[in-house]
Amino acid sequence: MGSSYVPMTRAEVAQHLQDLTEMLVEALYATPFRTAPGYEIGARLVDAHFTGTDTLGRTIQLVGDDLLVELGADSDDRLRSRLAALQGALSAGYARALRERTLAEQEAIRAAVLDARDQAEAALRASEARFRAMFTEAAIGIGIADIEGRILDVNQALQDMLGFSVEEMRQYNVRDLMHPEDAGSVWRLYDQLIAGECDHYRAEKRFHRADGEQVWTHLTLSLVRDDHGEPQYQVAMIEDVTDRHLLQNRLRYQALHDPLTGLPNRALFLERLGRVFNNRGKRRRAGLCYLDLDGFKVINDSLGHDIGDQLLVEVGRRLDHSVSGEGKLVARMGGDEFVILVEGSSGTDDIVQVADRVLREMEAPIRISGHELSVSASIGIVERPLAGTTAADLMRDADITLYWAKADGKSRWALYDPERNAREVARFTLSATMPRALERDEFYVEYQPLVRLEDSTVVGVEALVRWQHPEFGRLAPDRFIELAEETGLIVPLGRWVLRKACEEARRWLVEFGDAAPFVSVNLAVRQSRDPELVRDVKRILDECALPPHHLQLELTESAIMGTADEPLESLRALSDMGIKIAIDDFGTGYSNLAYLKHLPVHELKIAGSFMEGLRAADEEDPVDSQIVATLVQLAHALRLGVTAEGVETPAQAKRLHRIGCDTGQGWFFARPGPPDAIDSLLRGDL
Repeated sequence: MGSSYVPMTRAEVAQHLQDLTEMLVEALYATPFRTAPGYEIGARLVDAHFTGTDTLGRTIQLVGDDLLVELGADSDDRLRSRLAALQGALSAGYARALRERTLAEQEAIRAAVLDARDQAEAALRASEARFRAMFTEAAIGIGIADIEGRILDVNQALQDMLGFSVEEMRQYNVRDLMHPEDAGSVWRLYDQLIAGECDHYRAEKRFHRADGEQVWTHLTLSLVRDDHGEPQYQVAMIEDVTDRHLLQNRLRYQALHDPLTGLPNRALFLERLGRVFNNRGKRRRAGLCYLDLDGFKVINDSLGHDIGDQLLVEVGRRLDHSVSGEGKLVARMGGDEFVILVEGSSGTDDIVQVADRVLREMEAPIRISGHELSVSASIGIVERPLAGTTAADLMRDADITLYWAKADGKSRWALYDPERNAREVARFTLSATMPRALERDEFYVEYQPLVRLEDSTVVGVEALVRWQHPEFGRLAPDRFIELAEETGLIVPLGRWVLRKACEEARRWLVEFGDAAPFVSVNLAVRQSRDPELVRDVKRILDECALPPHHLQLELTESAIMGTADEPLESLRALSDMGIKIAIDDFGTGYSNLAYLKHLPVHELKIAGSFMEGLRAADEEDPVDSQIVATLVQLAHALRLGVTAEGVETPAQAKRLHRIGCDTGQGWFFARPGPPDAIDSLLRGDL
């Protein structure tokens, strides 16, 4: 036991060996004596896998040394002779069984080897058949070359693709198929592949066909190694993607070009502009002309979109003809907007010359379907160093400047001005913060006296709104009134000013009685058109307990002369209530004098621009003097009072009194100030 590994438990081994020992003892004492059981015992040892190198020797030794002793017959010569014979038979049976098993195992191994070889050969033949079928019938081109690049074989698909036969292809080396416009990465990867540094790579590559045409392909090149891992062959799989490539090019062109004019579109322009900023080291400056056609909507709406489209095509052609060149790009941004990019500009003059050339090109009439159309353009110009700015900044500033050009009169170019832009930004900030400013009580009212020229008595005050902005400080009306008009805030703001002024007028009336001044409040155009105007004014007067004749409402000359019927009815209703109506800045607008006498007006305030010629102490401007005198005579003829604005010197006051002005207003009498400053004036003389 322990001399061999057998697939039995220890108990099973002991039982098996005990059975063999009993067979040996029976054979030892059997009559007649036979050695056959010894052969069987040896064979059964081999069958039970007792085949270790020491098994037979230890078994013979154990039997010879211990069996007769165990049986108590170690001195019996007859048994000793029989035991020796049985030992020999056991050894012979063991050797014969072991030999037979070895031969059987060798035969099984030989049969398995033959089966494996037959299977491998069958698999190889099947694999070769599959490869040949695939190689021959594949729809994509396949080529095989050795590691030196010599072409060994190509399939029919590759022959059809390139137009060469197998024999012709075998005359070529792989490097002979280089295309002059191949990307450098294609052949750099090829060198790495044949050096064994990579096993495959993919690339898009062009080939020359036998007929001279080009074919675009998707190339996959793989390396085949030998049993030692050394590069042996290269296999190319080539797919013809010419149609797909042409389609992609067409789609890319359509995606990056305007379908109407054929010019680059917004996407291509922004892509090109981005490259300019990415390569800013080569070209340190750039300029933009942002162009918009003037009056294009009128043409579109009156003559139709077809005429409008043809006009855009012609404009695009003219721009491309006159501007395009090295470092320049003309693109249509959409609608009637175009943009011109100038790379590597040397200064503002370069871009101005481009803009002037465009404006000249637009001067010639355009004839379309029997119509002779005149078209002009407004152009915003930005030119600057690329350092310190971005493509988005350039586009934003060009767009802003374009609208400046339109606001300045159209058919011209405007140059980007950072100071003007800062003012525009500030204006936008004011517009955005104005609604909350009224809620936060940032507005306040100052008052400037209206003085009777005859005796220098304060007869009225004009209420002037101011804005104490938390960021920009104290703002005069010219900074925000127009914004209030645009945003619609002028109505609630005007209502607030009117209430404040009426409250102060009531206080003065209580304190000063008959000497209390009336209050004059400016009325914006949108306020005059507010259907709630009359109701609001009456409610405020009632709430403040202010008699109507202590209130004067001022409108500009252009506003009141252009007033429609409905606002005019409101003014008449206010006049009927006892409220005075004044025309502010009279003489600066177009006045229909025949119409003037039918308006519910009580006072004319002559614009301060006519007072400049009357300011000097030594002499007066005869023209200004005559104009003022004429206006005064006109007003008095219409039974209207006259107030002169902008009185700044004693000489002016005297001359205006001599001419016949009733009241004066200006810094000579007092600057606008808080209500207590008016209190001081009412308690004493000027």
